[in-house]
Amino acid sequence: MAQRTAVRAIQAKFWLSERRACGLVGLGRSTCRYETRRAEWPALRERLHALAAERRRFGYRRLYILLRREGYRVNLKRVYRLYRDDGLAVRRRRRRRRVARGTPLAGPTRINERWSLDFLLDTLEDGRRVRLLAVVDDFTRACLAIEVDTSIGGRRVVEVLQRLVETRARPAVLITDNGPEFVGRALDAWAYAQGIRLHFIEPGKPNQNAYVESFNGRFRDECLNEHWFLSLAHTRQAPGLQCGSASQLSRQRVPHGVRAVHS
Repeated sequence: MAQRTAVRAIQAKFWLSERRACGLVGLGRSTCRYETRRAEWPALRERLHALAAERRRFGYRRLYILLRREGYRVNLKRVYRLYRDDGLAVRRRRRRRRVARGTPLAGPTRINERWSLDFLLDTLEDGRRVRLLAVVDDFTRACLAIEVDTSIGGRRVVEVLQRLVETRARPAVLITDNGPEFVGRALDAWAYAQGIRLHFIEPGKPNQNAYVESFNGRFRDECLNEHWFLSLAHTRQAPGLQCGSASQLSRQRVPHGVRAVHS
C-alpha cells in the first residue's frame, strides 16, 4: 500500500510514466495495478462493530471468540484485518476498563431468574482492606452468598457462583458493573459454558443494579458499620455472615436472609 502511494505521488509530481515510477520504487506494474477481490463481508463487519461497541474493552482475539460462538465461520486473521481497518482497536487509558452500555431490564418474574453481583469494601483494625462479594437474587431480594477476603479475582467469583449453581439452580442472567473481576475472561468463559447471559450496567450508573445496591446500603448500615473487625477470620464470623444464622439476622434486622459462602 505504501509503495503504491509512492508510485502515484512520483507520477503526479514529476510527470513520469507508471513504468518508470514503478522502476524507481521497485514495485511491479502488475502489483501496482492489482485490486483486491476479497468479499467485504458486510454482515460480519456489522456484527463485529456491534460486539466491539457492546464489549468496549475486548480486543480482536476475544471478539473473534464471540463471533465463533455465534456461528460465524471466519478465521482470526480476517477478524484482525476488519478490526484493524475499521479502527476498532482498544484505546489505552489510565482509567479503569469499562465495557458496553447496558440496556434497562424488565423486573424479574421468578426465583433464580436473575442474580446481581457487587463488591463492598471495609477496613480491618490493622488497616488492611477487605472485600465482600455479595450475590443477590433479584426476585426474592435474598442475599445468596457473601464471600470475604482481602482479594477476590475473577476466578474466585466463578468459584462462588459454581457453588451456588450446584446447591440452588442456574440463573438466566447475571447483572454486574464493569469491574475487572466481572469483565475478565474467567467469568465470561464460565457463563458461556453454563448458558448464562452477562448483563453489564452503564458505567457510573449503579442505580441500574439497584437490587444489590439496596442490599449493600442496608447491610453496611446494619452490619459493617456496627462492628470493628480485628482480623479476616473475625470478619467472617460477624453476625450476618455466618451460615445458618437466619434467626439471628432477623433479630438484627439485617435484610434478605444473608447466608455466607466461606472460602
